[in-house]
Amino acid sequence: MRTFVNLPGQGQTGERVIDDVGSTTSTEIRVRVGERLVPVEVFSQGGRHTYIVDGKVVDLVLEGAGSERFVVSRGIRTDVRVESERDRLEAAAGGSMGASAEKIVKAPMPGRVIKILVEVGQEVAAGQPLFVVEAMKMENEVKAKGPGVVQSVHVQLGATVEARAKLVTFA
Repeated sequence: MRTFVNLPGQGQTGERVIDDVGSTTSTEIRVRVGERLVPVEVFSQGGRHTYIVDGKVVDLVLEGAGSERFVVSRGIRTDVRVESERDRLEAAAGGSMGASAEKIVKAPMPGRVIKILVEVGQEVAAGQPLFVVEAMKMENEVKAKGPGVVQSVHVQLGATVEARAKLVTFA
């Protein structure tokens, strides 16, 4: 199965294509990244995952649902978009539904809105911070996934929001 991983606005912006080329054991898979075949051991418990890649241990906490995910590693939180070939085909068959979904930015987790960095009518660039949501004593920037013009802001400063709550809509 081919998986597409996008890392927007993190200095490593761009799409990575990963081909899962099979399992050798119940905890090891072989993954093709570009032209390179990489053995990866996978250990999971709850939302925590440990990967051993080329002998290096990588601990990750995955948050979110569907293709919109957040990965926490070494205390750094990164938003990622993970799609399979099937996801992409379904989105393409759905016509403009995929495009309209990108126009709404949702809260990545439950928390309190402590900064609103945009206003209605403002043009924003991809990766530009829109809000800061405080959760578990950590401040998390919510960034634009693409360029656009703010059509409406759905929250007020100090509001408590649930995970996946609408924060802003782009025109």
